[in-house]
Amino acid sequence: MSNKVTKIDGRCRSCSYDLYYTRISMEVDVVRWLIAVLFLVLACSARASESRGIPQIVDADTVVLNGQKIRLQGIDAPETDQTCLDASGKPFRCGLHARDALAKRSEGTVWACQFSGVDRYGRMLATCSTDGEDVGKWLVEEGWALAFRRYSTLYVADEDVAREAQRGLWSSSFIAPWDWRSRSRNTIVLRATSISAAASRLLTGASAEVAPAPGCAIKGNLRSKSACIYHLPGGRFYDGLDMTDRAARRWFCSEVEAQTAGCRRSKL
Repeated sequence: MSNKVTKIDGRCRSCSYDLYYTRISMEVDVVRWLIAVLFLVLACSARASESRGIPQIVDADTVVLNGQKIRLQGIDAPETDQTCLDASGKPFRCGLHARDALAKRSEGTVWACQFSGVDRYGRMLATCSTDGEDVGKWLVEEGWALAFRRYSTLYVADEDVAREAQRGLWSSSFIAPWDWRSRSRNTIVLRATSISAAASRLLTGASAEVAPAPGCAIKGNLRSKSACIYHLPGGRFYDGLDMTDRAARRWFCSEVEAQTAGCRRSKL
């Protein structure tokens, strides 16, 4: 048998075949590499879209998990300095009650949170569960949060159950959290029982001249010229900040809470 290499138009046919198959092999390797990279990216993306751990409770709809500020998706809970009226017409700090109820339910348990976006304050929006139970659903069912219908109808049925059973907020007279943050004298009050005009004014009034609790003494100025600014006790402008300005002032229980509300610390 001859080992002579056949030449066509001055080119080596066998050499052309070798180059052709070498090129094919290289292309296959590149495709395999790209597929591997794609799977790696997808795996990292999946991990980035969820987080697990024991959270720090900021308020009844905001937590910090593994250093990440998280806003529970589809619900809205009273702020920590929000006042409600119980069945007897007595004021109580419903925002603190809601926060403490969540802290008690969550104590020592691991949360699993699935992220779905970012809100305007830079918090991750997430649906979280613990012990196999949806945290947002639990809060709404217990009456410590409302279904945030503007963004989701997921928990509307749970809110109906809580209202019918008069659980949590629904056993009191209160303002929906989204209305409370921009309240005026004409803000609608949700009533479990009839209340006086004076009591209604209490709900729609300023947060309070004094802190709602000993550990909630940080003052927030929501109408600063530059941005929302919070002031710590002992700060230059702390004592002079009037807290009776209706929706322009907030009390915060921690710097984390103030920051998750979109405020920055005063430089003075």
